[in-house]
Amino acid sequence: MRSQLMTPIAFLNPGAQTAPLREELLRAVTAVIDAGHFILGPNVAALEQEVATFCGAAHGIGVNSGSDALTLALKALDIGPGDEVITTPFTYIAPAESIHQLGAKVVFADIDPRTFTLDAADVARRITPRTKALLPVHLFGQASPLGDLLPLCERHGLSLVEDCAQAIGATWEGRGLAGIGRIGCLSFYPTKNLGADGDGGMCITQDPVLAKKLRMLRVHGIEKRYYHDLHGFNSRLDELQAAILRVKLPHLARWNQRRAEIAARYSAGLAGLPVELPVVAPGNTHVWHVYALLTDRQDALQKHLEAAGIPTLIYYPVPLHLQRCYADQGGQPGDYPVAEAVSRRIQPLPMYPELTDDQVDWVITAIRGFFQ
Repeated sequence: MRSQLMTPIAFLNPGAQTAPLREELLRAVTAVIDAGHFILGPNVAALEQEVATFCGAAHGIGVNSGSDALTLALKALDIGPGDEVITTPFTYIAPAESIHQLGAKVVFADIDPRTFTLDAADVARRITPRTKALLPVHLFGQASPLGDLLPLCERHGLSLVEDCAQAIGATWEGRGLAGIGRIGCLSFYPTKNLGADGDGGMCITQDPVLAKKLRMLRVHGIEKRYYHDLHGFNSRLDELQAAILRVKLPHLARWNQRRAEIAARYSAGLAGLPVELPVVAPGNTHVWHVYALLTDRQDALQKHLEAAGIPTLIYYPVPLHLQRCYADQGGQPGDYPVAEAVSRRIQPLPMYPELTDDQVDWVITAIRGFFQ
């Protein structure tokens, strides 16, 4: 039976991460306020190098959000009207939205039924002479099938843009995600593995030419003030958020390790039940932004967990090809059957580093009680 003294379980809990760092965060924020340098200051420059190094890359370019990182990445690669970019229908809307905003055509490919990342064979079938880039999402904290996607890019002359919003710190074949494709895109939304206390994002690249272009694009297309060489954006990482992220970054590896411990505890405790537990693909390390099982009783299990005081959230209830904003593309039920089936069966569980073993065990007990 659940102890009445146990801290209530949240589905996500950014505040639990911030509380132990409160004094250090306040010092960092106060230093920025006292310095009076609020836009593209020394904390942004330092964070860009620190995050790039963490990801095993040469250059980081701080921007306003993870969504902006995707848009600027595609813009830096000169993607626009007449081009096609292939991405997944089973994710948050940001990748497809960025493609659409630049006037290119969003082309979806189905997903793998166990990792929920792109199915490389389906990607290959959808490449046309107009395809200019692949935009895989390293979903829930592990790499898309880069061993298959990278050869496709080489064979067809395509750029690979990595959506690493959920996967900072994850690796593929020992290489850090975000630094493998032409450009990697990070999100610092507060609930991410490395979350700011507001919005923020970053582009990561090994290419100095692309890095220079991205720095120009984020500030109205300028290299020299008031001289606009490119059609750009206003998308700058805030100095206050950079200072906050610099306090948090040294803790990220430990937080990711704790996520892995929680995932292992879930998997051991739920073994033997009539559910499909998440898997880690060969060659990947997983940072467990989301731990999600599959069940044929999604609605009933969700209601049972809520009644037990365990909050739930479904990622993602409607695949992107069936969203109203893409109705003009003619998407129909059955177009991407795996993504649609996963949407109907997926049940994410609470996941953040501050979850205690007792709280994890309570979730496990509630799920086992439902099935038994």
